Amino acid sequence: MELELKNLYDDFRNGDTIKAYAKLIAEEAQKLSKDINIMEVCGGHTHTIMKFGLPQLLPKNVKFIHGPGCPVCIMPKERIDHAYVLAMQDDIILVTLGDMIKVPGSHGSLQDARAKGADVRFVYSPLECLKIAEENLNKKIIFFAIGFETTTPMTAALLDSVVKKGIKNILFHINHVTVPEVMVELIDSRDEHVDSYNNQIDAFLGPSHVSVIAGAKIYEKFPKEYNRPVVVTGFEPVDMMEGIYKIIKQFTENRCELEIQYKRVVNRSGNLKAQKLIRQYFNKVNLFKWRGLGNVPESGLKLRQEFAEYDAEVIYKEILPIKEVEDHKLCICGDILRGMAHPIECTIFGTACKPNTPIGSCMVSSEGACAAYYKYGNIL
Repeated sequence: MELELKNLYDDFRNGDTIKAYAKLIAEEAQKLSKDINIMEVCGGHTHTIMKFGLPQLLPKNVKFIHGPGCPVCIMPKERIDHAYVLAMQDDIILVTLGDMIKVPGSHGSLQDARAKGADVRFVYSPLECLKIAEENLNKKIIFFAIGFETTTPMTAALLDSVVKKGIKNILFHINHVTVPEVMVELIDSRDEHVDSYNNQIDAFLGPSHVSVIAGAKIYEKFPKEYNRPVVVTGFEPVDMMEGIYKIIKQFTENRCELEIQYKRVVNRSGNLKAQKLIRQYFNKVNLFKWRGLGNVPESGLKLRQEFAEYDAEVIYKEILPIKEVEDHKLCICGDILRGMAHPIECTIFGTACKPNTPIGSCMVSSEGACAAYYKYGNIL
């Protein structure tokens, strides 16, 4: 029998197994002394929650709240404006990943820039930039890099190739962000413009692909310093139900720990080779602005000083806008990203704001909370 992709995930979507975990969770949740709010810090988790109707399987005292789990959703308009301005230059081909093309900035989206004649391309792998650069030696190729720890090694690998091969027409605009710092921000905001002190987070489902690279060790502080248990959990519904069960067990057994449900892929240390490559080319920035969250200390990356010749933000500094741009007044993406509101509480959700006409960032990406609610809202 020929192995198909569905053979690999069938067991993790098995209805009987999911229902069995639902029963275990319901029995254990009866012992809880209070309602438990679990935040998933991953857009892939949000997608699974909605697609498979997991909220309907949980008892009323166990609830999901959604975090800033989509790197497209948290990109501030100022940085999208950077991409737009760069794309509109005659000698530039701007390259980025998937959904980033659709995110609206104050001048429009990269899709709009392309409609006006800009050469904007999306790739599945940053290494595709090498071929684009070879075929366009008279152009500057700017890779607008986005993503959490998951995609950072791919950008570092591209830069490694560029440096070692002496390629002069590939530049980088770095927008990589890191997860632990924003988790701290969600618990204990340091930004005077954002009140996170009334957060409702009792526990975290730790991101899975981020943890493959960075290792589960990056979450150790949360049980120890913030009294929030973390269970690193896979994407499939059985994974998530087991992760939820582990969290509930910690509360009923009066424990607060870091656990790994996704042991088939994640360990404590992570991918050491990828981590070394990241350290070789990147430093932390003092502040990085997250859409809806404000400035989060040491949550972003930048190119190390010795690689400034490849840094589009340095080379094109004079033409890049610096003005901060506010989100649409009716959009509550900020509250959604902080776990303070659900998409259906937004007055423009599903009316003015839809996937084909997004007002806010949470509706743009397929991993955004609003997009997931819009697509699977019939199960609510």
